[in-house]
Amino acid sequence: MIKKLVCLVLLLASLNTRAQTAEMADCFRQEGKIYVVITVIGIVFASIILALLLIERKISKLEKEIKEQKG
Repeated sequence: MIKKLVCLVLLLASLNTRAQTAEMADCFRQEGKIYVVITVIGIVFASIILALLLIERKISKLEKEIKEQKG
């Protein structure tokens, strides 16, 4: 019963958020700020991808070193 109540509350909250998001997006489009928002989101995603790639390289290097020490 509690799970159903929680699901209902979350569903209602998400509906309200979608309506506000649409209004905010329209406002940003009218004022020309949507491009700033898109640029910032792009920079954040690019930074995350770059960080993951750098971590992957470091991990690969460490794995190679461990294999060389064992072998």
